[in-house]
Amino acid sequence: MMKGVVVRPTLTKEFLSRGPVVLIEMQSMPSGSNKKWIMVYQDHLMKFCILRDLTSKRVGEIAFHLLDVFILFGTPFILQSANGSELTSQVITELKEVWPKLTLVCGKPRHPQSQGSVELANGDIKDMLVAWMADNNSQD
Repeated sequence: MMKGVVVRPTLTKEFLSRGPVVLIEMQSMPSGSNKKWIMVYQDHLMKFCILRDLTSKRVGEIAFHLLDVFILFGTPFILQSANGSELTSQVITELKEVWPKLTLVCGKPRHPQSQGSVELANGDIKDMLVAWMADNNSQD
């Protein structure tokens, strides 16, 4: 009898204790603008998502939008990302200049066991944007 891997979900008990952030690639979608990425930030406890459109995966642009989210809603104790350790470490370096106590937890990209709620939300968000674009005959 084979035994599977036992995965324990990350449990959160406080608002702003953990904030997963991921980038959704939208370059394959025809667009009338130069927005090619959607940044999704989610409060892990409330599952509340904040979206920002990005022109690139540039470190400065990502850090700028994250700071905007943090100013509006507060900073999470842990910022979690699955978009590659090199990119994330550069963003963290940029953010640490203004937020010295930042902690980062890296997950595996598209690995539902490590951040399943974020991955589920990403698919829903992309589907909703595609449907909205079709309903409104928009390419932006």
